Amino acid sequence: MVDGKREKSWQAGPLRIRVTLPDDAPAPKERLTVERIVDAAMDLMAREGYDAVSMRSLARALDTGPASLYAHVANKEQLDQLVLDRISAELVVPAPDVEHWDEQLRQVMRDMLELYRRHPGSARAAVGMIPAGTGALRTVEGLLAICDAGGIAPQASAWFCDLAAAYVTAIAVEETIWIQRQNTTPSGEQPDHEALDVQLRTLMESLPAAEFPLVTSLAGVMTAGDGDDRFEFGISVLVAGLAAVSDNYR
Repeated sequence: MVDGKREKSWQAGPLRIRVTLPDDAPAPKERLTVERIVDAAMDLMAREGYDAVSMRSLARALDTGPASLYAHVANKEQLDQLVLDRISAELVVPAPDVEHWDEQLRQVMRDMLELYRRHPGSARAAVGMIPAGTGALRTVEGLLAICDAGGIAPQASAWFCDLAAAYVTAIAVEETIWIQRQNTTPSGEQPDHEALDVQLRTLMESLPAAEFPLVTSLAGVMTAGDGDDRFEFGISVLVAGLAAVSDNYR
């Protein structure tokens, strides 16, 4: 520091060049990389939701222009692929266990849902997306290996990968929508899920029994259980169904 100013020097061959910079000189911008772009996209998704992420809003968040982003990411679809690949890279798929392959599949689906929960908005990026990144394809490879250990036919295994991903993603997106609706609850109040269940059950029970005999009589069981209970039921049905139909696809 000289007279309130900063000094910086550069080595140029045998010469050292020293330049005095004013105190308020802006720091150089951090270099733009694909990793920084994905970080910013996931942060924006978590704070404002998937729909808030566009190449233009992302450029603003990174204090750059859209043209700079396009030098690293071709379009929003590729950005979604990168986000999905980042999420998938965090998923640990176990080595196949012949004795417990069915529980392994269920656990992988639980872990997939937990990843989406940890990264709000990311599930929406996966909707309608065919995985093309190495992280996502590594997950597919692991699922296929577990299915193979369970003696599942190759075609059934392949389609199960699609079905499992679609189910978990749909649950994650639905949870995101529920959270958004909860955020409309007046400040200082908590969403009353039990009250909602009571309202729904009351509605079902109030229907004409002659026209809705099953809905009215089963209103209690139709409104029973929370989201985790229903998710567990779904993955159990998927895995049991996979084993039951596998021989039809040999």
